[in-house]
Amino acid sequence: MLNRYRALPAAVAMLAALAGTAVAVPAQASAVAPVTVTFAAAEDVFVSQAEPAKSFATATWLSVCGTECGSAAAGQRVGLIRFKVTGIPEDAEDVKVTLDVVSARTTDTTVSARPVTGSWTEAATTWNTRPGFAAAAVASHTGFTAGTTAKLDVSDAVTGDGTYAFALTGTDATATVLMSSRETGNRGPKLTVTYTEGGGKQTDGPLPFVLPGTAALRGSAKKVFVHYFTPYPVSLDNQAPASDYYARNYLKPDGESGKHAAYGGLLRDRPLGRDPIAGDYALADFKTEIRQAVAAGLDGFTVDILSITSAHWTRVQNLIKAAEAVDPGFKIVLMPDTNGLASVDSAAFATAMAKLAASKSVYRLADNRLVVAPFKAEGRSAAWWADWMKTMETQHGIKVALVPCFLDFNKYRDAFASISYGFSNWGNRNPAANSALGGNIDRAHDMGKIWMQPVSIQDERPNQGIFDEAGNTENLRATWKGAIDGKADWVQLTTWNDYSENTQFAPSRNAGWTYLDINAYYLTCHKLGCPKITNDAAYLTHRVQPVAAQPTFAQTKLMKLRGGSTAARDTVEVLTMLTAAAKVSVTIGGTTQSYDAPAGVSARTFPLRTGTASATVTRGTATAAKVVSPYPVTATPNVQDLHYRAASSER
Repeated sequence: MLNRYRALPAAVAMLAALAGTAVAVPAQASAVAPVTVTFAAAEDVFVSQAEPAKSFATATWLSVCGTECGSAAAGQRVGLIRFKVTGIPEDAEDVKVTLDVVSARTTDTTVSARPVTGSWTEAATTWNTRPGFAAAAVASHTGFTAGTTAKLDVSDAVTGDGTYAFALTGTDATATVLMSSRETGNRGPKLTVTYTEGGGKQTDGPLPFVLPGTAALRGSAKKVFVHYFTPYPVSLDNQAPASDYYARNYLKPDGESGKHAAYGGLLRDRPLGRDPIAGDYALADFKTEIRQAVAAGLDGFTVDILSITSAHWTRVQNLIKAAEAVDPGFKIVLMPDTNGLASVDSAAFATAMAKLAASKSVYRLADNRLVVAPFKAEGRSAAWWADWMKTMETQHGIKVALVPCFLDFNKYRDAFASISYGFSNWGNRNPAANSALGGNIDRAHDMGKIWMQPVSIQDERPNQGIFDEAGNTENLRATWKGAIDGKADWVQLTTWNDYSENTQFAPSRNAGWTYLDINAYYLTCHKLGCPKITNDAAYLTHRVQPVAAQPTFAQTKLMKLRGGSTAARDTVEVLTMLTAAAKVSVTIGGTTQSYDAPAGVSARTFPLRTGTASATVTRGTATAAKVVSPYPVTATPNVQDLHYRAASSER
């Protein structure tokens, strides 16, 4: 089913600053009972190769069998069924569609369902006039018992309301005989659709443009994935956000028995909190994150696979399971991490990847090759990867399209060229290092490879004592410009949720949905061309302390600027997306300044001051947009915190 960007509650979109007051978190909605709708066949008939000009439009059965059916050298029979599906909500979730047929005989035969690609009518169709149908089956069923219903899962072929036709084919010499719609007792073919209602009416959402529908975005050959890091799911213990594991141990300087005290605590941000929920909370949280990513226009997650045995492995499997339930069209790209898998041998690794590859939500190319994009691919030699790919094909019947993600692309690209479908690198997180990204893209294309360009917001690592200067949203805009201008084939947002490196795009306490909202504009530019700005929006980004401010906590390890980074700066940025030119008034620490902003997208920076920050967009006497940051700036922070906060006028 097609999803579009949703308007979400403001309380979820924006939470308090790190040292701010507590904010009420909405409780998860109560479980919604599944809805089941059944559609009888609008038309159904079978055709026979042995009697190529004969119509079977009055038959009360459908006969399906292979070419040697009835001992004939050319005796194939094919069933054709058409359904008209109506009334399925666009925001339907956990959708399953089955083609249900009742058998007239007991046979140990196999029937496959294939989407019909040509036109046909029940009354006029014969073997000679039969329509074309897809070579690949979407579902198969083996073993039929007289009088019982067999169900073929055709979920992948049904995308919402519309008309759907299937060809039923077989390879057995024995005929499978099924009831047609003309059989008495309402025993003809049916299409059963089961789903749960979505989270509310779909809207274009709090964006300054109309985000194209999911079908249009996914129809683009350009893909935008986002890197999922399993150590930081929505919840680690299903506790209330004020006292859960994040609050107790990762955000407090003395958390985990003082393990992170030297650098003031492990994290500076966290996922949006939620109240405890009943049942399998981990799976429910993964479904939430997939819905968030789908709503933001993303094609899928590149999931960091750190282990094939631990809790991280379980999370990978649950993430895939959640994608299957919420939206099988949202794809999971396997990204084995050579750091975490350094001790895993090739055979065990192949078996683990083959297990994941069985899911229809795991990303494959149109030719059915499994996409594998190892992080720090150079952690194993090109020969090792070639041998592993051979094992995948010979032992598991899976051909791999390797898209290595390097830490040093230019050093290793030639060694990996002969075994790779495409290339990527992990990239940098500051504007100075991202000013000329087209070179790597051109090199990859010259080598006949696709390129997956990293796009990032920022990077601050308290536990490693290092940070990049992102320049508010400048780094985000620079990396998107590189991807778009360089005509990158795919994009990888780095990351969805690595809170230990503060690179997250996911809805979080420090930024709400703001970075995803801004990202949605550039994502649309990349895929379909830049959209028209249809309503006014303003975004504020700033830190909550000057870079040089000293923490009051006895923090012994402070972050230092990474070598080669853009110079550190203390600025508040106003990013506007406007339908027409307007005046922008910016108040920072009680001081107000104004400027004239042009139509379209523009950014202006101002010196950071202690206190609060806000921006108001006006035309004449009318206010077009206003944003007030909920994150006060202090010169005496408790711990060093260089993570850029973000706020939106539309949330």
